[in-house]
Amino acid sequence: MTSPLRGHRAFRRFWAGQAVSQFGDRVSELALPLIAVGALDASTAQVAGLTAALWAPNLAAVFLGAWVDGRPDQRRLLVLADLVRAAALATLPVAALFGAVTLGQLYAVAVVTGAAGVLFGNAYAPFFARLVPRSAYLAANSRLSGTRSAAQLAGPALGGALVQALTAPVAVLADAVSFLVSALLVGGVRTDRPPTDGADGPDGADGAVLRRAREGLGFVLRHPYLRASLGCCTTVNFFTFLGYGLTVLFAGRELGLSAGRIGLAFGLGATGGLLGALGAPALSRRIGAGRTIVLGAVLFPAPIALLAVAGGPVWARTGVLAAAEFLSGLGVMLFDVPLNAVQAAVVPDRLRSRVSGAFATVNYGVRPLGALLGGLLGTVLGLRPALLVAALGGSLAVLWLLPSPVPGVRAPESLVPLDLPLPSGGGRDGAVRAAR
Repeated sequence: MTSPLRGHRAFRRFWAGQAVSQFGDRVSELALPLIAVGALDASTAQVAGLTAALWAPNLAAVFLGAWVDGRPDQRRLLVLADLVRAAALATLPVAALFGAVTLGQLYAVAVVTGAAGVLFGNAYAPFFARLVPRSAYLAANSRLSGTRSAAQLAGPALGGALVQALTAPVAVLADAVSFLVSALLVGGVRTDRPPTDGADGPDGADGAVLRRAREGLGFVLRHPYLRASLGCCTTVNFFTFLGYGLTVLFAGRELGLSAGRIGLAFGLGATGGLLGALGAPALSRRIGAGRTIVLGAVLFPAPIALLAVAGGPVWARTGVLAAAEFLSGLGVMLFDVPLNAVQAAVVPDRLRSRVSGAFATVNYGVRPLGALLGGLLGTVLGLRPALLVAALGGSLAVLWLLPSPVPGVRAPESLVPLDLPLPSGGGRDGAVRAAR
């Protein structure tokens, strides 16, 4: 069967930009907490606070998404977000040259890069819909997610080696450079369809932004697919980030693993994500996209429990960490790839950024709360019990999906956007015509 993306040069350029920045991100994901733990001797609560700082800007995503919906060219916003992240990360190796890296600077870098990431995510939704034909949503998401998994496969090992060879602050420079390359590649992408403009209000008017933000949130909460997806994603994100902020700390202090071994385990475990991203389209065609989403919703958080029982010789501890990452990576891709395709199919073009912003505010906004609770539980109960709480709570997120129409979805491309009337009266009435 011919790929719907064959000969699509614009997508390949965008895909290349994302691949480069994803590899750089894997270095920073390992390096930033290692700076806090190793160079600054941060406490459990302080490491959890660093994770919270990175995701806290998502609490404003609903307003930023509404603003992005009123902009005429989202491509420029993607480039701007990449440049801001590059500049913020570059301050760490500069400060390291003078021995001046502080915990406050780490928090500031986390907040700035997190805010730029929110801008990128909100501009991405409408840009992706213009860049990729509807028939290629699943294939394009599979390729983008596969690249992310490939970066997770090789990136942590590379990050661990760079941290040991260059120190963690200098290793972060690789991520800064990756964002510059991404900005260059994305800046040269041209879409076949022209961007839609902000026809429902002046771009800079506060009233228009607030109204669009309210419309986006209301649309998500009343949409049968998006409401169930949001409940599931929010719950699983809260509990997995309860454990996520503790994983590197647990591996280093409780399991006694070096930065190189942690990076190796993460790299080996990331093969699960790569297999999941590549196999999600085939599994979706075989058992249906909805059932694949349900399977992934359980397989994603449950393996966190393996970490809580890790012990024995160093090879066994490394192996358990790798196994937990493998199964979780497999699960998250079986969850993400078809769910992203479903969401792209059911949202009207004119609402994509404000819906993305509303979704991110709730879904990603709970991540810092989960990270902070993880730090509290890790301090009060210990790291192992906190990881068990994360695994159990995250697995229960599937209960949001089971009574919804999501499990019955066969092919995302068969779904028709549901244009619900907006609270302000700006929408058009439309029947629910979502085919399953």
